[in-house]
Formats: sequence, structure tokens, C-alpha cells
Amino acid sequence: MSQEKTTGTVYIVTEKSPQVQLFAEYLKEHTGCPVHTYSPNLPLPTSVEGRALILIDIDHIGVEALPEWQEQLPEAMTKAPLAAINIRDMDHALEALSSAQLKGVFYRNESLEVICKGIHALLDGELWMSRDLMARLILFYRKYQSNAFRPACGLTNREMEIISLLSNGSSNQQIAEKLFVSEHTVKSHLYNIFRKINVHNRIQALNWIHQNLGPILPNIEAERSTKNH
Repeated sequence: MSQEKTTGTVYIVTEKSPQVQLFAEYLKEHTGCPVHTYSPNLPLPTSVEGRALILIDIDHIGVEALPEWQEQLPEAMTKAPLAAINIRDMDHALEALSSAQLKGVFYRNESLEVICKGIHALLDGELWMSRDLMARLILFYRKYQSNAFRPACGLTNREMEIISLLSNGSSNQQIAEKLFVSEHTVKSHLYNIFRKINVHNRIQALNWIHQNLGPILPNIEAERSTKNH
């Protein structure tokens, strides 16, 4: 027995045209959801029954206009998931995601079948994005968590630099040369680092780095090379 798909009302925010009308009719027929189109300069309904989904045509509401547009949503619509359609590429998607609280992203070349599938997923409370895009967002989140983790862990920026070089297999002498400090200074930093992360030697420290920071550590050598150009 096939599982019944979640339905709700779909609101497409775009400029009306014969092509948009055909798109709306296709979605209505293949999702079983009522579909309404609204011009970007017209307010959406102030009351909604059941679930709702808002599809924003990024060709008619630019990324730069998304924050202000979202702030003006009627209260009844603030809990409805937002999804952008006609996204050009991943960079465009990331730009849109940084401007509005989007739950879904549909690229310009997305098939109608995929869009219908995504609509049901969004109405069911899921996210709808490509795997590549999700991977980029996860990487960004990990970097954010790393930055948030540093003060909680008590490590200074200099200690994070040393941990980064330590994770790359650098010896104390190599770390000293790369950071232009004495080897004695490196040893002092390592002593403080080991104390803060509660380990007793380099092997335990490397295991701790792998478990807690992993690939999100900054590439100190790359950063220095970039700054020198």
C-alpha cells in the first residue's frame, strides 16, 4: 500500500503569465494541492487553513529583496515553509539561503516531477535541497561550530594555530619555524593545550583533534600564503 502524500495549499509568488499558469495547473494536477499565484507586490492571505507552502520565484523577487519581503509576510504565513524556484546555481542558492529562511531550493533546470516531489516533502516538514548544497551547508555549520567551540574550550587563537600545525604532523621545531617563535615557546603552548583539552601526550592530542575538530581546522600555511600575496 502506498503512503498517502501530505497535501496543503501552495502559493507561488511570481508575475503572472501564460507559462506560470501552465506551471500552476501542472502542480495542482500532479500534487493534489490547491495552487495560487500572487504578484510580488501583492500581500499574501492573512488567514490560512491547513498546511501551506510558499514558492518564491527568484526571477521576480531578487535575493537582495528577500529579507524585506519576508519581514512583511502576514502573521498567518510566517510559519509556512519558504522555497525558492529558478535558482541558477549553487552560489546563487547559498546567497538566497543567507538572505531568507528557506526550507527548499529548486534549480532552474529542475524537472516538474522533482518539484512535485519536493513540494510534498516541504509540506511534510522536511528540507528540500540537493546533496551538494546540503554538504556545503554542513561544512559551513561545522566551521561555525568550531568558532563557537574555541572560547568554550579555552584555546587562544595562537593555540588553535599550533593545534592546526600539530594535526598536520609538524614537529615542535617545524611549528616554531612556521610561527616565528622559539621551540621553548611552542613547548609552553603545548603544555597549556594538553592541560586545557585534558590529554597527556601528542598521540592523545591528535586523537582529541580528530574527534572534536577534524577537517574544520584552519589551514594555517594556506592562510599565511594567501596573506603574503
